[in-house]
Amino acid sequence: MGKSDFLSPKAIANRIKSKGLQKLRWYCQMCQKQCRDENGFKCHCMSESHQRQLLLASENPQQFMDYFSEEFRNDFLELLRRRFGTKRVHNNIVYNEYISHREHIHMNATQWETLTDFTKWLGREGLCKVDETPKGWYIQYIDRDPETIRRQQEQERKKKQDLDDEEKTAKFIEQQVRRGLKGKELEKPVYTELSRENEEEKVTFNLNKGASTSIAASSKTSSVLGPNALKMVEGAVKRKESAHSSGQSKEKKKKSALDEIMELEEEKKRTSRRDYWLQPEIVVKIVTKKLGEKYHKKKAVVKEVIDKYTAVVKMIDSGDKLKLDQTHLETVIPAPGKKVMVLNGGYRGNEGILESINEKRFSATIIIDSGPLKGRRVEDIQYEDISKLA
Repeated sequence: MGKSDFLSPKAIANRIKSKGLQKLRWYCQMCQKQCRDENGFKCHCMSESHQRQLLLASENPQQFMDYFSEEFRNDFLELLRRRFGTKRVHNNIVYNEYISHREHIHMNATQWETLTDFTKWLGREGLCKVDETPKGWYIQYIDRDPETIRRQQEQERKKKQDLDDEEKTAKFIEQQVRRGLKGKELEKPVYTELSRENEEEKVTFNLNKGASTSIAASSKTSSVLGPNALKMVEGAVKRKESAHSSGQSKEKKKKSALDEIMELEEEKKRTSRRDYWLQPEIVVKIVTKKLGEKYHKKKAVVKEVIDKYTAVVKMIDSGDKLKLDQTHLETVIPAPGKKVMVLNGGYRGNEGILESINEKRFSATIIIDSGPLKGRRVEDIQYEDISKLA
């Protein structure tokens, strides 16, 4: 077996050794070459290519140092952003993961001598939040991506809008309560002192409004006008009582403040829509092609919703878990008779049973199966507003 044989044990051992990390003392940053032992590093330093590279570096050493420093900073921050996001993490954990890559830029070729100096520099430049603890230095990445800032501003605007709507509703309720209290104050009875002119005269009481005076008057005039006049007065009292009872029934038919508020809230829910629709335990279909044909047009179940717009889904056929944005998903319409969940509109969050599908209008008819509206039939609800329940 020859010396240069590709499958010889020595050649295989050399390839295995060259894959892993080697000692930093035998690494040449200028040539970006890693030597396995002291003798190899000595031979490399005596080589013509190394001497030529040193001559180039000696002409402008600051330019090479700035280049290596910028590469180290960019790679380090990219790893911190992608791997840890905006979480607070120990700087040594990030650095150990960074140097595990074989082709990384070594710190001894940069303008920073130690990891602590680099961490302090990140804090001074405003690239990260840094703080020193008894366990060492901790860093936290500051995300200044325009898309992230735009999304945060939009979320704050939505929160403020929701608070404004709640304040308006609270003021409206307060006005209705005040109006109701004013009406009650007007209906309070007026108490007067009980008195009678004749001690021998009988006093009768009637709790109906306006009837007591007419009865008292009838008792006074009964002796003079006779029984016919008494009958006439009693008929007038009965008519007043019937008119008073009809007025009370009309007042009862008027809507209370609570009924008006409930109707307004229901109308507001019907007309209000959100730009997010994800809900746990619904079946969705993956429509993006970026994940390949393995997942394209395949169905999955939403297991968790993150920040309203992102979901962790589990594939039905393979069981794989993916984290996807709602723009990469669409709803699934089951067969009639199956259970669905309303994802948007006034009935958002309610479960129902699919009754029929209107393919021409891309809508469906469902029957609410949960909550206080159970049994209600909802027509012409759009496909994107309902989805199959897992």
